[in-house]
Amino acid sequence: MKGSCLCGAIEVVAGEHSEIGLCHCSMCRRWSGGPLFAVHCDDKVQFNGGTPKTYRSSEWAERGFCGECGTHLYYRLMPDGEYFVPAGLFQDHAFELASQIFIDEKPPFYTLANDTPTMTGKQVFEQFAAGDN
Repeated sequence: MKGSCLCGAIEVVAGEHSEIGLCHCSMCRRWSGGPLFAVHCDDKVQFNGGTPKTYRSSEWAERGFCGECGTHLYYRLMPDGEYFVPAGLFQDHAFELASQIFIDEKPPFYTLANDTPTMTGKQVFEQFAAGDN
């Protein structure tokens, strides 16, 4: 899959995916202006044409964006390097919404019709911490 930022300075290349997940956490909503619809791209993502600027948003993650136009390019888990890339970068792909996380932080002003598996923030952290054992 190929996509790019708004100004075209950075191209994002990732493997083919058909599903996206949605994050309702307060940081993703503040970062993107709404829930983050993202493609889980493991650690195999390439950036061509420019180098993303980064912001370390927590002990375990950083966020990348285009330094020219500000487009959000990824959320990346540290230290394993898993990328979550905004689905909107890939304009020519049809995705299926497969899951939602931090459902307990979703504000009441929007509702999705999709019936997907959901996890609370506590469940996400429990699952993430379980992977460290």
